[in-house]
Amino acid sequence: MLSRVADSMFWMARYIERTNGMMRLLRTSYISSQDEVKDFSWRPILNHYSDHPGTKVFEYTSSTEVLDHLLLDKENTASVLNNITRARENARAVQDHITKEVWQCLNEFYHLIRNESTQYQVRHGDTLSALDTLITQGWLYHGIVDITMARGDGFAFLSLGKFIERVNISTNSLMIKLAELNYKLDQRIEIPALRYLLYSLSGYELYLKTHRENLKADLVIQLILYNPNFPHSISYGLTRISRYLQKLQPESLPEGYQQLDFLTGKLINQLKYTSIDIYKGNSLQLLLEEIRKGLYDITAALNQNYFGNS
Repeated sequence: MLSRVADSMFWMARYIERTNGMMRLLRTSYISSQDEVKDFSWRPILNHYSDHPGTKVFEYTSSTEVLDHLLLDKENTASVLNNITRARENARAVQDHITKEVWQCLNEFYHLIRNESTQYQVRHGDTLSALDTLITQGWLYHGIVDITMARGDGFAFLSLGKFIERVNISTNSLMIKLAELNYKLDQRIEIPALRYLLYSLSGYELYLKTHRENLKADLVIQLILYNPNFPHSISYGLTRISRYLQKLQPESLPEGYQQLDFLTGKLINQLKYTSIDIYKGNSLQLLLEEIRKGLYDITAALNQNYFGNS
C-alpha cells in the first residue's frame, strides 16, 4: 500500500473517531449545563476543543454559543464540521481503497452537518436532537466499516487511527473532569460529575453491571484505565493498537516495525505496572500525561516509518 494511501486512511479514521468522541462529550456536557450542576463551566472543554482558547470564546454567555463554536464554526479548526470535512477529503483521496458504502456514509455525514435544518437546531434550542442525529450517523459509519471493509492493510490503518484517537479521547475526557476537580479526589465528589464522565465514554451501564453500587471515584477511574472489556478503556485501546500493528508486520520494514512495537509495548507496560494512588499526590495526572506523550510518540513513528512524513 502506498504511504499516502495509508496516511489518508489513518487520518480519515482519526477524524471520525474524534468527531464521535467530541459529540458524546458535548451532549453530556450540554445536559449537565441544563441540569443545574453546581458551578458548571464550559472552560475546560473549550481549552481542549477550541483552537484559540483564552480569547473571545470565554466571552460566550450561553451553551448555545459554545456549541455553535465547537460544532459548526468554520474558523475553529478543531470544530466537528472541520473534522468531518477533513475526514471526507481523506476518503475522497482513497476511494479505490474503501468500499462504496463507506464513502457514501461519510458523504452523508458531511452533508448532514452542513444541512440548514441541523444548524438551525443547534442554534435555536433543539440541540439534543441535532447531536443525537449526528451521533447516530457516526455509529452508522462504524457499522458500515465493520461489515464492508476487507481485513487487509487498509483496515489495519483504519483501526490504528480509530484506536489511537479513542485512547486519546478517553485520556482527555478523564483529564478534563479531573482538572475540574483540581485532582482532589480525597474530597467528596458529587455523583453527577462521575455519571456524566461515564456517559461521555458510553460506560455508565457497564459500571452499574460491573459494580452494582453507587459511583465511586476509584472504581470509575479503574474502569476507564484498566477494564479489558470496556471498548473505551485505555487498556482496551492500547491492546488493539498492538494487535493491528502486528497485522502490518509482514509488509513492514523490520526497523520501523520494531520501533513501533517497542513504543506500544512500553506504553502498555507503563499503564499496567505504574502504581498510582488516586487520593494522594499527582501520580494519576502524571500517568495520564505520559499516556498522551506515548500516543504522540507512536503517531510520530507511524508518520516517519509508514507515511513518509518527517
